[in-house]
Amino acid sequence: MGLFKKFKSKRGETKEEQVLVPWHQLNQMEQLNTIVEESGSRPVVIFKHSTRCGISRAVLKMFERKYTFNDQQMKLYYLDLLQNRDISNEIAGRFSIHHESPQLIVIKDGMPVFNASHHSIDAELLENYL
Repeated sequence: MGLFKKFKSKRGETKEEQVLVPWHQLNQMEQLNTIVEESGSRPVVIFKHSTRCGISRAVLKMFERKYTFNDQQMKLYYLDLLQNRDISNEIAGRFSIHHESPQLIVIKDGMPVFNASHHSIDAELLENYL
């Protein structure tokens, strides 16, 4: 996954440059323990995405366009809800956050400090959690 950033060349032509978003797949229940541990040294973000939902796809694309952080600043996990509903349910229970899709959850020091869904998801807001 990645995004394309438009830029102008020296000749004034508009081109697209691919900028990769540092996604990590969340597809094993044990990774939730790792996420809690990692969140002690940097914020961890979980993006819950439904691959069959047009709204979720649009929100994901907008998020990727605006995401500017690297892996050292913030770790970014992608959860495919259709493939991993059990993990999504565990996230809801473990962190006491009602399941939504799409959904963005920020974990710091083992605790959720922010969550948003649908069009409230904005990568620029993540700056507040660095």
